[in-house]
Amino acid sequence: MFQYQKKLQYPIDIKKKDLRMAKYLVTQYGGSNGELGAALRYLNQRYTMPDNRGKALLTDIATEEFGHIEMISTMIYQLTKDATVEELESAGLGSNYAEHNKALFPTDSNGVPFTVTYFATTGDHIADLYEDMAAEQKARAVYENLIDMTNDPDIIGPLLWLRQREVVHFSRFKELVEIYEKEKSGLN
Repeated sequence: MFQYQKKLQYPIDIKKKDLRMAKYLVTQYGGSNGELGAALRYLNQRYTMPDNRGKALLTDIATEEFGHIEMISTMIYQLTKDATVEELESAGLGSNYAEHNKALFPTDSNGVPFTVTYFATTGDHIADLYEDMAAEQKARAVYENLIDMTNDPDIIGPLLWLRQREVVHFSRFKELVEIYEKEKSGLN
């Protein structure tokens, strides 16, 4: 079902340590509008799609979201890899270090742990697809906010790419909703 290629979807090569940005980026890993929630939401919702077209789209986008998690994780690692304990504490990452050293743990930028309440499913494929479109718009907005918070082109490049993928996912979900709504109204 999944095919893993041992390369990132977009190359990441961050040269400067930036713990402040790492702290903010973690929200796209485990925050309420982050990639982990999106991936799990779509994998969960695919089972109640009415046809293979919907199941395939949700599976495709969910697996891409896992690739986005890998990108965000790589960025955070590169931004923090040479940090001292004192620097981590000063940047507000001391709690993470105390429990996880420099390992990633899915939280938002405030340290609130990931929870399954971040993703919704109703069993109504139309309602779920509208939820998915909203989730993609929220993730796009967060990426835009993150871009506003840095001037490092090594960070901005991947964030712009990730932002654009949110736009593409929104469009794909919207197309599917339009097909299903047309079929439901008998206009096909």
